Amino acid sequence: MKQPQWVRFGELIPCRTAFIDAHTPGSDQKENFTIIGGGVSESPDQHVHIQATPGFNIGAAGQPPRCFNSLHSHNTAEVFFVLKGRWRFFWGETGEDGEVVLEEGDIFNIPTRMFRGFENIGSDYGMIMSILGGDDAGGGVIWAPHVREAADAHGLVLGESGRLYDTEKNETLPNGENEMPLPEQEWLNSLLRPDAATVVKHYVARYWDMVAMAAKQPVLVIGEKGLLKDKPGFNVDFLTRTSVQQQPQHAERDVVLMVMRGHWALTWENDTLTLNPGDTVWLPEGTDYNLDVNVSGEASLFRVTRTQDTAGLTWMGAS
Repeated sequence: MKQPQWVRFGELIPCRTAFIDAHTPGSDQKENFTIIGGGVSESPDQHVHIQATPGFNIGAAGQPPRCFNSLHSHNTAEVFFVLKGRWRFFWGETGEDGEVVLEEGDIFNIPTRMFRGFENIGSDYGMIMSILGGDDAGGGVIWAPHVREAADAHGLVLGESGRLYDTEKNETLPNGENEMPLPEQEWLNSLLRPDAATVVKHYVARYWDMVAMAAKQPVLVIGEKGLLKDKPGFNVDFLTRTSVQQQPQHAERDVVLMVMRGHWALTWENDTLTLNPGDTVWLPEGTDYNLDVNVSGEASLFRVTRTQDTAGLTWMGAS
């Protein structure tokens, strides 16, 4: 049977050339991390920490203050929770349809078929952790047309294969490969344009609300019957020191643990691992394990579990 694998927060390896806006002023200082699975990076320089396909991808984005990630869309789930800092998420083709500010521990299940971007509005380097639906994360990113135009002006070209080419490094499209076509106007017209009231109500869960609800048992955050109703190919639940189950647990399907606060003890077979904030662990299907909190103080984590649902467009059960 496959054995658990993990990545320490302090051992994450960033990529600063992951996406097409890597040269665009305002976005040129962002760092992308691919933790589990191939993610959606467009650069061959991206380091993948765990080469696994549990039905979803785990990644992260790190940005200094006032650095932003440009507007883009996905065809599968994109979920973020704030590990460090204060972040503004905005959406719409020009980013003006709405916005919401998330604090540490807040989680956002961003609807598919909607352009979205995010900005670190805190005073220090910030970090958000991500869950992307599907083994191939939906096949990549669809950028807003003005993002593509800005990238082209700064020397970056996106091939139809999803590979990024830097003309400032004398890279050119290979023979036989064309530039990625821009989204058609009909597709742009079909995109979702929800207002902030809809997004906050159906797609955002706040950290301290989840802590309160998880006082006695884990709370299902994302799932068919979750706080945020969706079927993205995985469930996300939230645990605290008072809701963690003391009896042995069995991973019927792949499970990923993502620590938010505190220090946790994970035990399987004859191994024990202490988990710290920002650490990520993959438990393959069939793993028997125990979780406990091994120090006093605040402790919380998100647990992602593969489901039998097919990764795809946002399920509209939230409406």
